[in-house]
Amino acid sequence: MAVFVALGAFLMTLAGGWTAQRVTDRRHLVLGLAGGLMLGVVGLDLLPEALKAAGQEVFGVPAALLLFVAGFLLAHLVERLLATRQAAHGGEETEADGRAPEVGLTAAAAMVGHSAMDGVAIGAAFQVGGGMGTAVALAVVAHDFADGFNTYTITSLYGNARRRALAMLFADAAAPVVGAASTAFVTIPEGLLGGYLGLFGGVLLYLAAAEILPEAHHEHPARSTVLCTVAGAAFIWLVVGIAG
Repeated sequence: MAVFVALGAFLMTLAGGWTAQRVTDRRHLVLGLAGGLMLGVVGLDLLPEALKAAGQEVFGVPAALLLFVAGFLLAHLVERLLATRQAAHGGEETEADGRAPEVGLTAAAAMVGHSAMDGVAIGAAFQVGGGMGTAVALAVVAHDFADGFNTYTITSLYGNARRRALAMLFADAAAPVVGAASTAFVTIPEGLLGGYLGLFGGVLLYLAAAEILPEAHHEHPARSTVLCTVAGAAFIWLVVGIAG
């Protein structure tokens, strides 16, 4: 049953990527929506789960929040190092205004890892009971549309070719199926999973706040872009509320 539900997540992820690909003539709206979706996922989904799973404190601060800040700083450091290396080697600017394509691939790979964890969550929930499995499956399948949308958008934003963006999209779609199947053999400690969610949340917030949203308003500072961002965050709130 867990693998069957994960196949639904597979299809929803592809649907999200297909949507992002088809609306390229409204790139500013796509980026605005992606930024809102990522903000909603971080603030309303990842951080609460991270705090619940890894709530122990380190010098008065929850470990999940420390890893959240570490993820944000890590994403910033990686981007700066790659951009500096590209400039030192005389790299030509890409369609992404000189952004290093490796950053987009790294971020997309993190999305794939997160989707695999979604699959693990589905499998673990069905081991607890059918009701728990159904609730988790609903949340995962619904927000995997946003995952597919964001994976394709992030990879493309950093100047990667369409072929690479599609490859990362398909990897992201397959990840929940692999994750769900793995629960028959592997159990991830709750604390470790919480730490991962905190770290990943910091990376996503950096990409949304420092890259995607500024790019969305760079050429088209329109109210419609802001509305798309709000709609993206509201959609994740709706998903979390229904799943809860």
